[in-house]
Amino acid sequence: MGRITSAAFVAILCLLIGACGAPERQVDEVVASGWPAANGDARNSNTSTETGSRSLALAWMRPIGGTVQANATIADNGQVFVTSNVQAGCNLFSFQMDNGRKRFCDRLTPGVAAATPLIDGDANAYLGQNGSLDSYNEVGQPRWHTPVLGTPISAHFTGDGNVLYVTQLGQIDVVSRQTGHQEVPPFALLGRPDFLAQPNTPLPPNDQGITDCFVGGAGCPVAKATAIDPATGKFYVTLWRPGAKVASLVALRYDKSTNPPQIRQDWSADNLTNGPATAPALSADGHTVYITDNTGLLIAMDTKDGRTKWTHNLGYVPLSNSSVSSDGLIIPGGGRDGHLIALRDRGDSVEVAWERDDLVQRGVPVQTSGNTGYTVVRAGANDDDGLALLTFDTATGKTLDSDVLPDARGTTIGTAIGPRGEVVVTTLIGELFTFK
Repeated sequence: MGRITSAAFVAILCLLIGACGAPERQVDEVVASGWPAANGDARNSNTSTETGSRSLALAWMRPIGGTVQANATIADNGQVFVTSNVQAGCNLFSFQMDNGRKRFCDRLTPGVAAATPLIDGDANAYLGQNGSLDSYNEVGQPRWHTPVLGTPISAHFTGDGNVLYVTQLGQIDVVSRQTGHQEVPPFALLGRPDFLAQPNTPLPPNDQGITDCFVGGAGCPVAKATAIDPATGKFYVTLWRPGAKVASLVALRYDKSTNPPQIRQDWSADNLTNGPATAPALSADGHTVYITDNTGLLIAMDTKDGRTKWTHNLGYVPLSNSSVSSDGLIIPGGGRDGHLIALRDRGDSVEVAWERDDLVQRGVPVQTSGNTGYTVVRAGANDDDGLALLTFDTATGKTLDSDVLPDARGTTIGTAIGPRGEVVVTTLIGELFTFK
């Protein structure tokens, strides 16, 4: 028998003990180039660097089997990931972009329906369910399982390639992308029980308040997706404190200057009346964070100290997040009676760039390169007329194309852009529509 080389020995040892992870990669090497997060990127911008097509056609559509409350995500290879409130059978799905065929599916706890899978450049998925954060590879095989308090509804990659997650109960942690091991001491937004003083204090159920998250209700302490600036480690979380009259936007920081790194709070702004309607979204320069409350007030805040820069009353409560371009064009999400409008951030003020009073917006707007945008609108004068995907010029609001979503009703949960400019629309009632 020949000698085993040192390289071969190391490889065999890694296989046996599972102790040899891949080298640490920076976030720009880790993040998928498709639509890796709920709102497209770390800053929740609902934008894509892909040049969007101005002439689309429906490529395929398929039902999921249950309602959907979290947007689909898309890997570099075009693989589509989505979760659902399916009562029996699979509630995590992956489909092929080319033809809509199922790549894999799995049954997780019901809380997974509130979570959007986070996707890395290798098509690995990271997502929360009741009591854990889990990772799966591109064919659905488990990679690791990390117990948590609550249900992680949001996850993002940090600047050093780890995974930062926040549960609806306010637990924040950073874990290794390779192993799921903790990289920082856990941080609790609402504090931790003193088990020495009160040893019989029960922990809250992992699904507590999860049904209130979609509407930003007080029963769900952290209801919306986190926005993060990977370059600085600063991130932004919505928070309902017990007994509070209004919800807050809290700024925190993943601080790597200490050993071990720490999660620290920078400021809290208590100004979200009736709770958050949207997730926070960051400007491209990281200096402004935008959020809309449940009265329909869009608020722009200085990320340095939480000072309000300006506000704008939308006249309706959005059911989805805004799209924020790199040059400060803000297109709010749709709502029951919301029309399509674009706002321009002027620093300490805001102005209407254009608006389309003739369109009732029922979707999540997305801006792509080439001044092309997409959203879902009501297809006619009445709700019974169904829904259509609108392609529009983001500079003027002019309609470029319109494609009916066959038999779709109600509202849509997300609009996602694929690695070759595909447009994937997810409806609340549980359907996927893909346009190319």
